[in-house]
Amino acid sequence: MITVRNVSKKYGKHKAVDNISFKIEKGEIIGLLGPNGAGKSTTMNMITGFIEPTSGEIEINGYNISKKPKKAKKYIGYMPEGVPLYKDMTVKEFVTYMAELKGVKKDKIKESVDKTLQDTWLQNVKKVLIRNLSKGYKQRVSMAGALVGDPEILILDEPTVGLDPKQIIEIRNLIKKLGKDHTLIISSHILSEISQICEKVIIINKGQLVAIDTPEHLEGMVNVENAVNIVVEDKENKMAKLKLKDVKQITLIKENEDSTKEYKIIPEPNKEIRNTLFADLAKENITIFELKKTEASLEDAFIDIIKKNEQEKEKQKQEEIEQEKKRKEEKEKLKAEKKTKKENKNKNTKKKKGGNK
Repeated sequence: MITVRNVSKKYGKHKAVDNISFKIEKGEIIGLLGPNGAGKSTTMNMITGFIEPTSGEIEINGYNISKKPKKAKKYIGYMPEGVPLYKDMTVKEFVTYMAELKGVKKDKIKESVDKTLQDTWLQNVKKVLIRNLSKGYKQRVSMAGALVGDPEILILDEPTVGLDPKQIIEIRNLIKKLGKDHTLIISSHILSEISQICEKVIIINKGQLVAIDTPEHLEGMVNVENAVNIVVEDKENKMAKLKLKDVKQITLIKENEDSTKEYKIIPEPNKEIRNTLFADLAKENITIFELKKTEASLEDAFIDIIKKNEQEKEKQKQEEIEQEKKRKEEKEKLKAEKKTKKENKNKNTKKKKGGNK
């Protein structure tokens, strides 16, 4: 469906994207991750044909986005970051306008717009001016603009940014619904969202591709300490002072509104403490409400991968510095040897001339 092959994008001497390659199959839901300035938006803009790569090729369903942009773009619906909307239009006017821009046939526009409004749960506000909508509804309108015309591929750049928890859930449910019939690429800083929605993630750091895998596999690769998170009722504040067998450290994480407290308990190496905790805390009149083993999240995996990539780059940089240093030393050494040979040759020539006299 989407093939990105040896793609780079330069701005002057700066490489925003550096020789990345990947494939996205039809029906996949992909999360595109990376720190700020990693090259995510640049990659998305190149896939949509908004900007051209400096080198490399991008194919959308077999069509090169640079050579056959009209044919390639018919397959794409793009929701850029920042929700760019015409706020003096009504919701229906905007979605209709987007359908016209996309070249939807005139006799199909009404049907396509009505279906899109239904799919994005916007029928009840279709006559409302966009400027009068909440942020959550504006995100939906932007998504409707990407969806109208029923493109096979939807590219969503930060679809939940700036939304409150209720609005995030609404957009998340909408994305899951759209994922049943479309290929999706989603960029987001909320990694828990990506973990719940996406089947696979692509991680970019400083323009380079550093990982392509499922969230579950990436999470499984992270080494997490054998810790336990526990929520307790501890009226006498005994937890922090307890000396429990095989326990290395007890740390208060937070105090909840219902007066319970959440602690992180780190056992001694290779010790399993969950079985004994219930009995030990009951003796101290501490009630356990929740107990679970600490597991790695996609955020842990992301941080770990970026950290290792940074360390690898720093190591390569130091190796390059050392190699350059050695090259300079070798050059200086050869220069000195050449100079010495020349001086010796001059001395020998003078001696011969002196002997001849």
